[in-house]
Amino acid sequence: MFKKLVLIFSGITIFTAITPFVFAEDPTAASNAFAIDTIWTLLAAFLVFFMQAGFAMVETGFTRAKNASNIIMKNLMDFSIGSLVYWAVGFAIMFGATASGLFGTTGFFLSSASPLNSEGLWGFAYWIFQAVFAATAATIVSGSMAERTKFSSYLIYSVFITAVIYPVAGHWIWGGGWLAAKGMIDFAGSTVVHSVGGWAALVGALLLGPRIGKYKKDGSSNAIPGHNIPLASLGVFILWFGWFGFNAGSTTSGTDLSIAAIVVTTNLAAAAGAFLAMITTWLRFGKPDTSMALNGALAGLVAITAGCANVSPLSAVIIGALGGILVVFSVEFIDKVLHIDDPVGAVSVHGVCGAWGTLAVGLFAQEAYGGVNGLFFGGGISQFITQLIGVASVFAWVAITALILFGLIKLTVGLRVSREEELKGLDIGEHGMESYAGFQIFTTE
Repeated sequence: MFKKLVLIFSGITIFTAITPFVFAEDPTAASNAFAIDTIWTLLAAFLVFFMQAGFAMVETGFTRAKNASNIIMKNLMDFSIGSLVYWAVGFAIMFGATASGLFGTTGFFLSSASPLNSEGLWGFAYWIFQAVFAATAATIVSGSMAERTKFSSYLIYSVFITAVIYPVAGHWIWGGGWLAAKGMIDFAGSTVVHSVGGWAALVGALLLGPRIGKYKKDGSSNAIPGHNIPLASLGVFILWFGWFGFNAGSTTSGTDLSIAAIVVTTNLAAAAGAFLAMITTWLRFGKPDTSMALNGALAGLVAITAGCANVSPLSAVIIGALGGILVVFSVEFIDKVLHIDDPVGAVSVHGVCGAWGTLAVGLFAQEAYGGVNGLFFGGGISQFITQLIGVASVFAWVAITALILFGLIKLTVGLRVSREEELKGLDIGEHGMESYAGFQIFTTE
């Protein structure tokens, strides 16, 4: 009897030991894993693509009815033109082979992908996932420059941010560039995507100037309410939904079960951001402000994007909550102190909270989640310093290049529509139509 038990135990032990090696070499198992990873990455890309609708709804709702079609057109062209430019140039600069660590030099026109084998087909899946990210970075600027920008000038901007500004910053961190070599962590793009868009939005709004009637002669700020808060709310819920693909999809692996933890940290940060933004406005202004609570949710999402795979759920709540508080004071500071007119709060949500979220990785990262400990978990200050270098470097790159780009546009074709067009609305002046036709009541004598 004892010998039988020994034989059974030995058999189980040997089977357990060799099973991983057998299945690792099983071509069917490997093929299935590859298929799952590809399907997951494509599904995540579709979710991120749907975020374009979210951005369009948020920006349209937070601005006036006379400019709604213009907002929609800018978001549509961000993705349409951006897809073509990123296919031709941007993806190669971002992920091509590099010698300098500054930008890629291979893979233009998606020449690195091929339909002839699975590895080549993966190149197509990875491209579409990255293309929807590029469009997200571009469309952030639309809101900050809303209601007074020439449509033709905006299209020029959209080409260059997708072709050069965004891909270079992305190469530094995601494409094997110099910040990646230093160990910077920006898992899903608090800096790569959101701060790039946020800092470009800051420069664009600064050079463009405020909307007519935004500031009084004494420098005080006039509120210009958006025309449809329910529409903006729908946009935020769409963005929240799409963000699960944005963050968890950045694993590009459906067989990596850390996607479960990433989804949890993403959701908790958004919830904390919305709640704390509401509480902050309630205490500060006497009423819980709807629009600021919506931006608080986005602030939490942006803030957790860098560290979603590297922090615990509790840390995610703290990061999102601080993002929700920060966005309230940032919006007020940019508007009332700097006198920069940002109709939707894009600079605060994406630029400021993107920087905060990236720095937060150096504080809250835990080895159990992403293999690195931040300052608060015994890892020292080195990771925080690396994150700070990354934030500052990307800010400098985007600020300088955006200043050159918008400056040249302003000096040549011009950035701003005429006073008459702005007062009538860009829907009529730029597109020859109304978004809400048929609502005017006519009377006959």
